[in-house]
Amino acid sequence: MRLGAARLREAAFSPIISNMMETMDLPNGRTLDFSRAPLVMAIVNCTEDSFYAGSRNASAEAAVECALAAERAGAAIVDFGAESTRPGAAYVAVDEELSRLLPVVEGFRKRSRLPVSIDTRKFAVARRALEAGADIINDVSALEDSPEIGALCAERGASLVLMHKKGVPQDMQDKPYYDDVVAEVVAYLAAAAERAQTAGIPARRIILDPGIGFGKRLQDNLDLLAHFDKLVALGYPTLMALSRKAFIGKITGRDTDARLAGTMAANAYALFKGAHIIRAHDVGEAVDLANVFYAIRGRP
Repeated sequence: MRLGAARLREAAFSPIISNMMETMDLPNGRTLDFSRAPLVMAIVNCTEDSFYAGSRNASAEAAVECALAAERAGAAIVDFGAESTRPGAAYVAVDEELSRLLPVVEGFRKRSRLPVSIDTRKFAVARRALEAGADIINDVSALEDSPEIGALCAERGASLVLMHKKGVPQDMQDKPYYDDVVAEVVAYLAAAAERAQTAGIPARRIILDPGIGFGKRLQDNLDLLAHFDKLVALGYPTLMALSRKAFIGKITGRDTDARLAGTMAANAYALFKGAHIIRAHDVGEAVDLANVFYAIRGRP
């Protein structure tokens, strides 16, 4: 099923049907296996200013150890990021981002073959990270900031996460507004997927993320979660990044470090609505959630 808002041309742009896909091929012989439980993407921040203090790694060694611990806990992907995109975060220069990121990717690659995602919106960072052994580019700008990332991923055989956001991190929470947030986000991501395919990325290597908390009000986040199946219906693998976000705090009244239970509730509903990947700070808990969900869903 395809939603008509983006009018994808079927002859040229044919997204995979998500419930038929079992594996996603990645560079260097690595794969993502979608045939069993939903996958957990571990958040590994190479920063000192990410919104959740418990996720910050002040050194490359600490970030590598965090990623290895996530792998032991059952993560299917580690997502390294060296520029915070929390509301109000400042832009990080390319050289600074690379200096934080590359030692981590290189250090992890010496010790693990687990698929690596890079959370960046910069072409130069994406290129160097793929050269260092990354497999996936997680672009919060959906190719708007650096369109050339599309051709880069196509050339390298890398997968690409396309995320919706309104505005930039510095101002994205300054009175965002939508007439119909679900329809607008779905249409935007359908068009972004078409742009990625035009750049040469096969549909089977495109992942869509609605960008919870990126230029959204509380009601927008809840609407996107409640109707997430409409994004799933586009036919691409989908990612939900809900971990400890502000909307959970607004509902529960809890600070970031006390939002684990709320996060698990939101993740469970995202899986119920068809999410293929959940992005998590608390990897062991998220893996347990995914495995229990899969066991229940698989019952006749």
